[in-house]
Amino acid sequence: MIVEAHEDFSAPTALAPEFALAFLRDPTRLLSRVSFLREVEVSGQEVRGVLAVQLPLLGEVSLPFFSVLENTERGARLTPQPIEHRRAWLEVGGEGRLDAELDAAALAYAFVFRAHLDTPTAEKWGGAAFEKMVQAAASRTIARVAQALPRALAEALAVKAG
Repeated sequence: MIVEAHEDFSAPTALAPEFALAFLRDPTRLLSRVSFLREVEVSGQEVRGVLAVQLPLLGEVSLPFFSVLENTERGARLTPQPIEHRRAWLEVGGEGRLDAELDAAALAYAFVFRAHLDTPTAEKWGGAAFEKMVQAAASRTIARVAQALPRALAEALAVKAG
């Protein structure tokens, strides 16, 4: 089962362009206030961590992720990498960029979360109904995670600016 959520948003910034770009390119600082991500490790261009969420009907599920960070001209891009031999894992991908217009600047983000959940094959109507309930619950949970991201990144930006 694959469940996906997208979140596009922007945050105004008073940082000088060089500091804003450095912030976008530093996942440790960028993700420092994202409470639902655990064990975030950055090694070179590799970003790894775990999303721990409560899923109705399944309990707490830990979804590891592995992404590669690439600097772009106006920011950075996260490209998700597959994690093999796991029953459940997460793709975290997206892009952050500096948008400077006239006298104002903003950091614009576009994130995609795609959860891969290995569930038993539904063979009867009861199993199919259970699968639909899990799908709906997982979709709501991943959407809530994506929607919480703007506030967490704004808090990290405020710490950087402060």
